[in-house]
Amino acid sequence: MPPAAILDIDGTLVDTNYQHAIAWYRAFRQHEVILPLWRIHRHLGMGGDQLVEALTSEELEEEKGDDIRTAEKALYLALIEEVEPMEGARQLIVDLKESGHTVVLASSAKEDEVDHYLDLLDARDLADGWTTSADVEATKPEPDLVEAAVEKAGGGDAVMVGDTPWDVKAATRAGVETIAVLTGGFAEAELRDAGACAVFESIEELRQRLGETPLGG
Repeated sequence: MPPAAILDIDGTLVDTNYQHAIAWYRAFRQHEVILPLWRIHRHLGMGGDQLVEALTSEELEEEKGDDIRTAEKALYLALIEEVEPMEGARQLIVDLKESGHTVVLASSAKEDEVDHYLDLLDARDLADGWTTSADVEATKPEPDLVEAAVEKAGGGDAVMVGDTPWDVKAATRAGVETIAVLTGGFAEAELRDAGACAVFESIEELRQRLGETPLGG
């Protein structure tokens, strides 16, 4: 059996990273914390339960963390209609299914957001399963999300496709290789330093060169 394909959703299959960066910026600003957008972007892919403290302090997390996360959720939902699938994203799922892979879409977003992405990708009847925040206790870079996705795939060998160093680190901790794409806005060197076994410019390039990866062998 070929390895299961664990496909990250946010920033990998759908183009969400910069909308999230703006939403986090505005959420922090509503609570009188001004952070440069580039610093916020550097933490995208990390779970929201860890992001506030990582960007600020333990004290701010304790005082305002839940309020900032609640604000970010509403602010992001105001932008979600601008989100589009990455070129080739649905076809990648089709290609993997036709090659005999079990495909699980991985996200720690709330169910309503994941539902929106499934509709964008027209993937409900295509993917073998998907995760939401309900499947995860600790978010990336902890391995819970990847482990939950592997479990939904039926266990065994798996390969992840992601777009941030946090995806790669989470997968590594779960004992899963990661193929990375540059769609999240991180540099190839960063993704390789985190442990990615291969890096491609886009989902479409990955599709064209799938045979060069652990998912195409």
